[in-house]
Amino acid sequence: MRSALARIGAAVAVAALLTSCSGGDGGEAAPESDHLSAAEVCGGFAKDPATAAALEGAMGAKRFSDNLSEPEEALAALRDATRAPLADSYRPQPVKYCWLLPKDTEGDSLVIGVNAIRRAPGMHPELLPKVTMYTSGLLAYSSSGLGKVYFSCRLKAPAHQMVVETTIQGPGGFPQEDMEQRTRLVTLANATARQISAELGCQDDGLAKGVPAEAKG
Repeated sequence: MRSALARIGAAVAVAALLTSCSGGDGGEAAPESDHLSAAEVCGGFAKDPATAAALEGAMGAKRFSDNLSEPEEALAALRDATRAPLADSYRPQPVKYCWLLPKDTEGDSLVIGVNAIRRAPGMHPELLPKVTMYTSGLLAYSSSGLGKVYFSCRLKAPAHQMVVETTIQGPGGFPQEDMEQRTRLVTLANATARQISAELGCQDDGLAKGVPAEAKG
């Protein structure tokens, strides 16, 4: 009897050990639930088909992790900036509203940061040949690696008006003259700006819907 009980106890112990080993990979790889579709990441900013396609094309992936994003911190910083008029010198570091890593690829991350400034800057003449200009907000442009969208956020009193700078840093490896990647990046920056504008309740932001058109002339 004792021998039979010992054998049963050993079998239970082995089964428990095997069960714990089979579930021990969670610390090494992100659970499947952490890998989201383009429409799900960062609060759903890319939920419309055109923006989702832009995200997938920009990163060469269809599922992503957004665990490093700081949307609440970004919105809190923008709300704080409306409590008093901003000085021309006010230029805080952007907060990473959306930080995406592709699943199952070795591609670079994509980061979208936001911050508040007093007014949109002018375009430096040396920058113009290196970017494509788009029609959205106060100013929108992109290269194949970096894009920016500026929009005015006018809020109800007593909040003060500000300009929101949305900056997107895309993955590397794209040719500088890649026009499709430029449009993808500005589309993602614009979609982020639209989501932030809605969250803050900005009025008359002038942001384009969908894919911003290339500026002519």
